[in-house]
Amino acid sequence: MMLSDISSTIMEVSKTLQRVNMYPFFDAAHYILMCSIVKEDTAQSAGTSAFSRRHPFACWLASMLMCFSGSILGNLLIGESLVTPFKHHKDILLATAIWYVINYFPFDLAYKLAKFAPMHLVVCIVKEVHRTRKIYDGVGVAYKLYPNAYLIVIAIGVVKGSGYLEMRLFERLIRGIWIPASNEFLQPSFATKASVFISLAFLLEKIGNVPSTHENIFLGAIMFLVYFKLSSMIIGIHDPFLPFENIFCSLFLGGLADALKRATTSGKPIQASAAPNNNGSSSTAGKTKEKKNE
Repeated sequence: MMLSDISSTIMEVSKTLQRVNMYPFFDAAHYILMCSIVKEDTAQSAGTSAFSRRHPFACWLASMLMCFSGSILGNLLIGESLVTPFKHHKDILLATAIWYVINYFPFDLAYKLAKFAPMHLVVCIVKEVHRTRKIYDGVGVAYKLYPNAYLIVIAIGVVKGSGYLEMRLFERLIRGIWIPASNEFLQPSFATKASVFISLAFLLEKIGNVPSTHENIFLGAIMFLVYFKLSSMIIGIHDPFLPFENIFCSLFLGGLADALKRATTSGKPIQASAAPNNNGSSSTAGKTKEKKNE
């Protein structure tokens, strides 16, 4: 009886999280983190926090790109208008209000409150619920449009969940920063990898290849993201996929072969050839002649 009560409670919680409106609280948590990322990256790159004072429009535009990056990149992949995410004025007003408070509140109190550990913890947990919901919605829309294009479905789910990481290259360009070597394709973060994993899980659930209910998968995705977010903040485990990636690369992407090659060649003696000097004779012979002349 108790197990059935727990199961029904889990089902109700999962259904509630799927139906709840993301505006304003869940969206606000997302906007707080995005505006904070832009503020911190500006201070780290420029060495000063005065960028928002000197270039307020560029700061605002970069923050808006980060806030609505998932929708912008998702529309780009499915061929819809890129300005569609900006058609809802209430979302723009909420994101703008948060951007203003984060950047211009006296003594930076709003930003310091957002970074205060208990408050930041709550914001991050709410953000992970928001991320799961966006991935689920993205996979659902893409699966309706392209039911047989699994790669497209996963790609749209990924940009919905971690599009702000792919957008950073462009929003930095607006702020006058060009760091092409720092992008998600070269150095994917845990959020991107987790979005791939969760998008794949939702896709398999859509196809019918997962022996579990939809509510359990949705709630399991939330718990997965929240657990590793807390692990990152408290314990310092930033990427739990990294050990498995290292093993995979060693076995299937040439790592093991390179290690065997180094092991077999390291024991062989290396014969150094004498480099010829300008007169055509070797440097060793030149040194011998110099000693004889002395």
